[in-house]
Amino acid sequence: MNIDKETIYKVADLARIEVKEAEVDGLITEMSKILTFMEKLNELDTQDVEPLVYMNPEVNVWRDDIVKQEIRVKEGLMNAAKHNDDFFMVPKIIEK
Repeated sequence: MNIDKETIYKVADLARIEVKEAEVDGLITEMSKILTFMEKLNELDTQDVEPLVYMNPEVNVWRDDIVKQEIRVKEGLMNAAKHNDDFFMVPKIIEK
């Protein structure tokens, strides 16, 4: 693929970045190197390569999610500065 000024400005517009005129020549060179590297990677045979999601093959062992009542409402509200029968009472922060 041929990289020119139009391509640089189009990519910059898509990425929502500002590119100065003085930077364009350097970016053309850098983007050409990146595309050359990508073309080199496309030459590799990846037919028998498993897709990789994580770097190590270990799998997390998750515990079953069991709903249980660890603390009663009354115990949870015991140290609250203000509360009603079931909820913490906090001062209003956002005003209209």
